[in-house]
Amino acid sequence: MRKTLLLLLAALCGAMTASAQDLIVRRDSTKVEANVLEISTEAVRYKKYSYPEGPTYIVPVKDLAYIRYANGETERYAVPAEVAPAARSAEAAPTARRYEIGDLYEADGVRGIVCMVSEDGMHGLALSLDEIYLPWSGFRKPDLRVVGATDRGDGRVNMRIVEEYIAANGLSWDDFPAFKWCREKGEGWYLPSIDELLNIGHNYNGGSRAAYNRKAQKFFNERLKAAGGKRMDRLVNYFSSTEANERNAYTSHMNIEPPYVVEIQKYGKFLVRAVHAF
Repeated sequence: MRKTLLLLLAALCGAMTASAQDLIVRRDSTKVEANVLEISTEAVRYKKYSYPEGPTYIVPVKDLAYIRYANGETERYAVPAEVAPAARSAEAAPTARRYEIGDLYEADGVRGIVCMVSEDGMHGLALSLDEIYLPWSGFRKPDLRVVGATDRGDGRVNMRIVEEYIAANGLSWDDFPAFKWCREKGEGWYLPSIDELLNIGHNYNGGSRAAYNRKAQKFFNERLKAAGGKRMDRLVNYFSSTEANERNAYTSHMNIEPPYVVEIQKYGKFLVRAVHAF
């Protein structure tokens, strides 16, 4: 009897464990046990279930067959019209390049170092080669204000919100120097959100900040330097595009010591790097 109860308990625990993660299934039948963080109309961001402290991966929605969530619900994705013929035909050998952290991304006029990448290596973020000290915005007391750029996962959303705020209030990009600098790099460049900035910091240190990884940091900095860029600064905070309140915006650094997220006055000058999605 006691043995039977133990077996039942073990089975129950196994069932609970098995249902504790989300399951992402791609159109090519690849399966990933994951913790889904965010779903947008374009992409799904997730962490591997086996490595919750690791990097955030990105998979385009068009590549998804379905997601089975931890609660048992399943969300299926229709085949987009533009990819339907390819999806119905036999799998062709991919011709697009696969990227890894630290690779030089150079395509369609965009040039930067890969700082985030999807699990299949086809999509991610390129980091600008240069950086600059700039304020987030120039508003001081008694003119402090909330802009509404509060998205934590996608800096492009915050860029659009700032643009709308400028238009609605008769302002200019000069009132938001960090955003202006990123925007002037060309179409698609933007100031990363706080979660994107955190992931850049993790990847800069080899995927995790659980321990100091000098080799990974040196590799990343050498790639920046080889491309004609400037090394990342470990000790100075970088502005994210995510607003904390009327006075502060969220920042993060590249070092391993917490806290990794710090609120800093928007009108102070701190480091800024731009990113571009590919």
